[in-house]
Amino acid sequence: MTRKAMINICCVAVTPSDQQPPLTLTPRQSLESAAIYGVIESAADIIERWNTESSSYAKVTSMFYENKPEAMMFIERVKDLQKTMDVLVSEDPNSERLMRAHKLMQIAMKRLQKEFYQILSMNRAYLDPESVSTRSSLTSARSSYSDFPEDVEDSHNGSVDIIVELEEVSSNVMTELRAIAECMIGSGYAKECLSIYKTIRKSIIDEGIYRLEVEKTSTGKVKRMSWEVMELKIRSWLKALSVSMETLFRGEKILCDHVFESSDALRESCFSDVSRDGALLLFGFPESIATKTSKKHSPPEKVFRLLDMYSAIAGNWQAIESIFSFDSVSVVRSLALKSLVSLSESIRSLLVDFESGIQKDSSKVVVPGGGIHPLTISVMDHLSLLADYSNVLVDILAGSPPPDRSLLPESYFNLSESDDSPSSELALRFAWLILVLLCKIDHKSNHYKDFSVQYLFLANNLQHVVSRARSSNLKQLLGEDWVKRHFVKMRQFAGSYKRLAWGPVVSSLPENRTVEMTPDEVKDLFRKFNESFENAYGRHSVCVVADPKLRDEIKESIARKLVPIYREFYNTRSSVVLAGAAAGGGGNGKRNLSTVVRFTPEDIENYLSDLFLEKGSSGTSPSSSPSSCRSRPSLS
Repeated sequence: MTRKAMINICCVAVTPSDQQPPLTLTPRQSLESAAIYGVIESAADIIERWNTESSSYAKVTSMFYENKPEAMMFIERVKDLQKTMDVLVSEDPNSERLMRAHKLMQIAMKRLQKEFYQILSMNRAYLDPESVSTRSSLTSARSSYSDFPEDVEDSHNGSVDIIVELEEVSSNVMTELRAIAECMIGSGYAKECLSIYKTIRKSIIDEGIYRLEVEKTSTGKVKRMSWEVMELKIRSWLKALSVSMETLFRGEKILCDHVFESSDALRESCFSDVSRDGALLLFGFPESIATKTSKKHSPPEKVFRLLDMYSAIAGNWQAIESIFSFDSVSVVRSLALKSLVSLSESIRSLLVDFESGIQKDSSKVVVPGGGIHPLTISVMDHLSLLADYSNVLVDILAGSPPPDRSLLPESYFNLSESDDSPSSELALRFAWLILVLLCKIDHKSNHYKDFSVQYLFLANNLQHVVSRARSSNLKQLLGEDWVKRHFVKMRQFAGSYKRLAWGPVVSSLPENRTVEMTPDEVKDLFRKFNESFENAYGRHSVCVVADPKLRDEIKESIARKLVPIYREFYNTRSSVVLAGAAAGGGGNGKRNLSTVVRFTPEDIENYLSDLFLEKGSSGTSPSSSPSSCRSRPSLS
C-alpha cells in the first residue's frame, strides 16, 4: 500500500477527540504519525469494548446478534489496524505502536474466534446442508411465483414468505461468516479460523452420515450377513447416497466455497477435512457388498440390488466429480469409481450364473394341463426387471463377449450383422437368454405323453413370454419384429394342439353329409362321435390356458369347426335314428334315441365353453397315448 493511500485510510479513522502525542517530526511525518495513531486508537476503542477479558457483558454476548452494524464496523477497524501494522513493520518492527497494535489484534482475533464459533453453532438450523443446498432453488422458486396469475399467486403467499425468511436468514449468516473468515485470514489467523470451522462442520457431516445409518462394514461382517439384512442395508444406503449428494455434501461444498471464497487453498483444505471421512464411509459400502455377492450360488434376484447401487452412483457421477473436485479428495472419486467397477464385475458374474441356472434347470415339475411352467414365469419376471436397467447394463456389459450370433437361428432376431452398437449387443444378450429358456421349455414339454398337450404347453409358455415382452421394456430392446415372430410361432403351436386334440372328433363325422345312410350306419356314426368327443373331452377338460384372450380364441376356433358340422348332422340324422327306433316297436323309442344321440349341439357348445379354465373341470382323467413317431416343429 502506498503512503498516500495509507494516509487517506488513517485520516478517515481520526476523530476530533483523538489526542496526538507530542512528536518532533517533519510536517509530513507528523501527519503520517498522527494518522497511524488515529487508526490504532479508533480500533482500540471498539476492540476494548468487546474484549472478553475485561467486559463481563462482552463475555456472554454475541456482537453480531446484539449489534450487527457495530460488528461490521469492528471488522473494518480490524482490517485498518492490520494495514497499519503492515506499514509499521516495514518502518520500525520494534516500535511501541506496533506492539500496542499487535496486542489489540490478539484481542480482536479472540473476539472474532468467539463470534465465528457462536454463529456456526447457534445457526445450525440455517446452516444445515439441506438449507444451504436449497438456497438457489428457493430463490428460483420465489422468482417463479411472480410469474403466476393473481389468484394463483395469492395461494402461494404463505410459501413465498417462508422462502424469503429462510433465504434471508441463511444468506445473512453466511455473509457474517465470510466477513469474519476474510478478516481473520487477512490478519494471519487462518489456522485458528479453519480449526473452528472444521471442528463444527465435520461434526455435522459425521452426524448426518450416522443419522443416514451409514456405518463402517468390514468384509468379515459382510460375509456373515444374511441376504435379508444385507438387502435392508442396501436400501438404507441408496437413500443415504441420494440425501448425501443432494444435500449433505453439496450443501457443505456451497457453504465452504462461500465462507472461504477468498482462498482456493483454504476452501480445498477445509472441505477436504470436513467431508472426506464421511464420503469414504459412504462409498466404501458398495464394494464390500459387491465382494460378498460375487460368490457362487447367489440368488439371481440379488442382481437388482447391485444394479440399484450401480445406477445410484452412475446417476450421481456428475455431482460426485463436481462436489469432490479438489485433488485432496480425489480418493473419494477413486473409491466411487472402484465401487462401480466392483459392482459391474459382480453383476456380470450374476448374469452368467443366471444363464447357467436356466440351462442346468433339472426340475421335473409337470404343470397340470399344460399350463405355464414356473421356470418360464421366474425367468421372464427376471428379464422384464433387467430390461428396466438397460441404460446401465449397456455400460456394465460393454467389453464382455456377447453371445455368438451363429448360435441364433436365422431370422430369429432382426439385427443387421453389421450392427454392433452397445444397444444392439444388449438386445442380442436378452434374445439369447430367452432362446435358452425356450429350448429348456421345449425339452420339458416331453414330460407330457400326449403330443397335443405338448403343443398346448408350448403355446401357453410362449404366450407368456410374448406377453411379458410386450408389456415391459423388453419390447423396446427386442423390437416389434421379434414380438411378431414369436406371436406367430405361438399361434402355430395352438393350431397344432387344436388339430391333434380335436381333429379326430371332427373327423368322426361324415365328410359328405348328404349321402344316403341306413339307420344302422347313422347310429354307428353317432356312437363314433360320442366316443371320440367323450375321449377328447376327458383328456382335455383338465387342460388350462392361462391367457384369457388365447383361451377364448382356442375355444371359439374349436367350436367353429365342430359345432356347425355336428348341428347339421344332428338335425338331418337324428330323425333317422328315431324312426328306426319307432319301427322296432315298443315305447322305448326316445330312450333308445338318447342312448345313441347323447349330445345336442347345445350340449357340445356348453362343454366346449367350460374348457381350459385354470381350475379344470369334472371330466374323466386324460389317458396316455405316446406318439413318439410324430414330429413337432422346433421352438426356434
